[in-house]
Amino acid sequence: MDINTLMHRDRKEERTGFQEHAPYHPSYDLQADFVMAYGIDETMPERIKMWREKGYVVHLMTGVSWGLYRNYLDGKYDGRDHWDEAQKVRTGKIRLNSINVPYMVPSISYAGFLTERIKAAIDAGAEAIHLEEPEFWADSGYSEAFKREWEIYYKEPWIPPHESVDAQYMASKLKSYLFTRCLDRLCSSLKEYAKVNYGRLLRFYVPTHSLINYSQWRIVSPESRLLNIPTVDGYIAQIWTGTSRVPNVYEGIRKERTFDTAFLEYGIMQELVRGTDRRMWFLHDPIEDDINHTWQDYRENYFRTVVAALLHPGVSNFEVCPWPRRVFNDSYPKSNGKGKETIPPDYATILLTIMHTLADMKQDDVYWEGSSCTIGLLLADSCMFQRALPDSAVNGARGENIKNDEMIKNLQDWSAFFGLALPILKHGMPVRPVQLDNIRRFPGYLDAYKVLVLSYEFMKPEYPDIHNALAQWVRNGGVLVYAGDGTDPFHSVREWWNQGLKQYTHPAEHLFESLGIECTPERHIYNVGSGIFAFLPVHPADCANSSEKADQLRDIIKEAMERKGSPEIRWTPKNSFVMHRGPYTIAAVLDESVSDSPCILKGRFVRLFDANLPVVNEAVLVPGENALLYDLDKIPDNEDIRLIAAASRIEDFKVDDRGFSFIARGPEGVNAVARFYSKRKVSCVKGYIVGKEVRVGSICEDDSKTLLITYPNSADGIKIIVEF
Repeated sequence: MDINTLMHRDRKEERTGFQEHAPYHPSYDLQADFVMAYGIDETMPERIKMWREKGYVVHLMTGVSWGLYRNYLDGKYDGRDHWDEAQKVRTGKIRLNSINVPYMVPSISYAGFLTERIKAAIDAGAEAIHLEEPEFWADSGYSEAFKREWEIYYKEPWIPPHESVDAQYMASKLKSYLFTRCLDRLCSSLKEYAKVNYGRLLRFYVPTHSLINYSQWRIVSPESRLLNIPTVDGYIAQIWTGTSRVPNVYEGIRKERTFDTAFLEYGIMQELVRGTDRRMWFLHDPIEDDINHTWQDYRENYFRTVVAALLHPGVSNFEVCPWPRRVFNDSYPKSNGKGKETIPPDYATILLTIMHTLADMKQDDVYWEGSSCTIGLLLADSCMFQRALPDSAVNGARGENIKNDEMIKNLQDWSAFFGLALPILKHGMPVRPVQLDNIRRFPGYLDAYKVLVLSYEFMKPEYPDIHNALAQWVRNGGVLVYAGDGTDPFHSVREWWNQGLKQYTHPAEHLFESLGIECTPERHIYNVGSGIFAFLPVHPADCANSSEKADQLRDIIKEAMERKGSPEIRWTPKNSFVMHRGPYTIAAVLDESVSDSPCILKGRFVRLFDANLPVVNEAVLVPGENALLYDLDKIPDNEDIRLIAAASRIEDFKVDDRGFSFIARGPEGVNAVARFYSKRKVSCVKGYIVGKEVRVGSICEDDSKTLLITYPNSADGIKIIVEF
């Protein structure tokens, strides 16, 4: 990146941002590009004003499925009580987000209420609106409002979702539709309001969990359906330690696999917008909603999510922190279990360094180290439609007698998905979830992939023409591996594959027909046109619970790739991922992999996960470790001065024959550090806050031609003067 761009970031590019409900305070002034003022209340206009006066582009974020909406619920908005619109489970219990804050059925009336409420944020000058977390719980669908919506949508009497797989599937499809309708009405109405009243084009974004997490947590959300709404401008991928540490099963072992899960989550969110003009910000959280972890736990898992995100270079915008006040001001358990403590100073410095480094991730020179063929794992929105088992399936799913608690645990494991993903990922093959629904939306969507893996044992194709595109992709040279044994009870739902003149037992039969294959019950690999189709008659969940089945999956993928005979389609197992994004090297070493050997990176690197930004000639990573490094050898020979990293926003950079100077801004009370590359030796470094000299530290390292400066952060800015 050009040094002027690095030193003089334009906030209007909105590369980095954060959300905060509290009013501005210098102790959590992260100096990102934009801030999302959270919540609409009487303090909202003043909060927006305060952040804007500090130089931020100001957005507004509010919940779309829940919030402090008592005026609406209690009838003060329109004179009618709306508690019948709260989401309810089978027992009649209301699904609550917090005390007296229910998850809502997004009725037409509710959409109208939110529209009127959000107008206040537009009046206050918000430049964009984030409608957070459109969530409908899979086990809900029993409120009077939902029953009304069912009868309007399906033109038949409501059926309790627990009565059949068909009723459950229909309920979930309706839930996805209702939030799609709600967001369409909100965004369209409010964009018109902003244009008519203020002559400005308002932007709308949807912060949402990944399709993977919502499926694991058993929540229905619109996800890719929002691409069909022209007034939605993009997403925030709400992925963090709290979503990625949810346990899953690999080779029979259930445990947290934060890096692996985060890698898959960020992957599907990148795919959600690939090839579109929609914007995506990847979120990281230095802590999480669970306040019972130690700072060391938060730190280790935060690093894992950052590295997992950076291994998906199609996204270079980031929400660097939700709720910075709770990160920099609140206390969490000490590692010895005795009392609580605020954020360790070195972790605070590291966080700021990473947050500003993330603004530099839009790089043109991106490549994997070593030969790696990315394998696509197809996922559809319909994953979310199968996340609650009706009574008929609880004791009949695949012949198992399942108790309720065990059923819930098995559903949350979501082994049918992870049984396909983890055996590939754990052997060092980049596997990326691919949005099946986008095949219909974008011509050539699959062209970026040479190998795809598919199963309909945990999701369904919503339209038959998806198979026409898949079959043509195979005939043109693609390698498609299908795994499934046809035992999923949801194969019997009333859908296109069993309702037409020609009926199929399950949708895979239509896929086989589209490929021109009469599939037998045995494992087989077929030549189809210029491509390869492989069939493994194994339920994907078995590949999670059994190392033998995991090997069978890997073996058939490897064999299919070898059958293709293309040098770019090879199975190359390893225990690490290493990617280069411009001058940055991102590395992760896998546990439970093909070996326990360390990954050794040689060169001249600056360690960005270290508060002191040390320069090293070698980075050694063992299984479970990861790294973000700056490669000094990537600095162009014709460049005299370059900022490598800083725990502050660097502005007003000036250089002449005598030296250089800049203004550093960051949250007060946090120690800052900056490392520069400089061909010329430095004789003196001074710092000033409001014209008064303050103590700064500096170390010149001749071997690396770098200068390390340490100083106290200041939200108002500290001026640093460097003399040659």
